[in-house]
Amino acid sequence: MDSSVDTSRMKREIHPMPEDIRAVLQQRGLGAAYDARPAYQQNDYIGWIGRARRPETRQKRIDQMLDELAAGGVYMRMKWSGGS
Repeated sequence: MDSSVDTSRMKREIHPMPEDIRAVLQQRGLGAAYDARPAYQQNDYIGWIGRARRPETRQKRIDQMLDELAAGGVYMRMKWSGGS
């Protein structure tokens, strides 16, 4: 998670942004879409990806996050009204 994001009200564990995920967000032009998401969503995505035990599962979760960011209006396969 970007250090400029206010996480003071979050009660769950805060997950740091892995460099490989930061890089792929920038490569795909989705950094702004990620940054526009609420702090809890950013944190949930990173925590969920980080809990994957197998590399294949981790990549699948990264791909899902990227697809949802690109589509907008979707969060963890659920409709999200904050998206475009």
